[in-house]
Amino acid sequence: MKDTGKSNKNGFPTGGYLRCLAVGLGMTLTTGLSAQSPSGKNTPKISSRVVTADQPHLYGSLYVEKKGFHLRSGDYVSNDNGKTWNKDPMEPDFTSGLPHGYRRGANPPVLDPKTGKILTIVNSLDVKGLDPSINEPPIAQQTYYLRYRVSKDAGNIWLFGEPMIQVGDFTKDHPFPGVFIGKNSIYVGDRGSIPVFTKKGKILVPVQTTPLGPDGKLWNPGDGHTYTDAVVIIGEWAKDNTITWKMSERVEGDPKKSTRGMIEPSLLEMKDGRLLMVMRGSNAKRGSSEYSLPGYKWASISKDDGNTWTEPEPFTFEDGTPFYSPSSMSTLFKHSSGRCFWVGNMTEKNSEGNLPRWPLVMVELNTKTLQLMKSSLLVLDTFGEEDKSKGRLDISHFSLMEDRETKEIILTYPRSYHAYKSREWVTTRIKVEK
Repeated sequence: MKDTGKSNKNGFPTGGYLRCLAVGLGMTLTTGLSAQSPSGKNTPKISSRVVTADQPHLYGSLYVEKKGFHLRSGDYVSNDNGKTWNKDPMEPDFTSGLPHGYRRGANPPVLDPKTGKILTIVNSLDVKGLDPSINEPPIAQQTYYLRYRVSKDAGNIWLFGEPMIQVGDFTKDHPFPGVFIGKNSIYVGDRGSIPVFTKKGKILVPVQTTPLGPDGKLWNPGDGHTYTDAVVIIGEWAKDNTITWKMSERVEGDPKKSTRGMIEPSLLEMKDGRLLMVMRGSNAKRGSSEYSLPGYKWASISKDDGNTWTEPEPFTFEDGTPFYSPSSMSTLFKHSSGRCFWVGNMTEKNSEGNLPRWPLVMVELNTKTLQLMKSSLLVLDTFGEEDKSKGRLDISHFSLMEDRETKEIILTYPRSYHAYKSREWVTTRIKVEK
């Protein structure tokens, strides 16, 4: 399927590539989710889709051992690959007894396939008296810092919950280069920022940090809602089950191209050792309803274990065509077959800041060119006729895992309505051929 070749008044390509692709694949992008068969050979296919009122336990769940079907999802465990669940909270509870206003936002845990240890990165904030009902308090941009927890017994006991601090002359208040808690912050952006365990035994944690300006104060050169640089915290296991940490160079956006810099990085390691980072950007400015910049996802590459990174460029299809995507999370995912995929929102027309957060698509990654294979594009969910009476639809904040038994990719996510005031939950299984 060829691109339309059309451009808007600013010289950026229009969304015709997605419209043509949708027609060619039998998709309906703006009027509902329809059955479709992507045109690429051996492309993934949806095998089942279940909608529930309650959050499924599979959302953010983890196999806690190198082999077998023992799963953990928060305080719940399953010994039969998710068929049944029992409550069994991990200990200790690091949140009890904290001063009022302090926060410990644990991100989904990950399993080191070599050591069998479980790692969880925790967004932490120590501000006494902060109203716990405020979802994203502005002061967090100056005060968020990182802690980490480790378990070596299949997720029964946490050994500790310590701050992440770079080796050398660094402290909790100055944990990494250019980060001074109280002036600026460092934190995990969303569920797509999943730690990666490399072939060389490194632990790569993709996070974001708010920069300081020339005056030493919080800097927002793009005049967006917030402004961040992407960084990777590089770790190595020590003998006592702790991790030594250091920070990569910053992946800095151009505020003239992305008003919020680089946000919510997602990582993937290739067979040849290269690392791909895909990031969220934005084209929204505070107080403005104009969206003259194209809304893109951004990509950067490292060839030295995540220490240095190329200047971020628009993430594209194999022919070099970028695609429109709102300011929303996305995830890179590697299947046991070795095939790699990107999951995120892709829009037909230029996005307007964070919106619209639909359709949700999955596209295979060409692991040589590190670009997306257009013929494999699979629409997973989108706005339908039945959604019109429910208010604004947002499809984001999703989790991915592979079923060890069936080898299906399990995608779980909320379909949120009325600006996240209500939601229903979807569990989609996707069949992937080797």
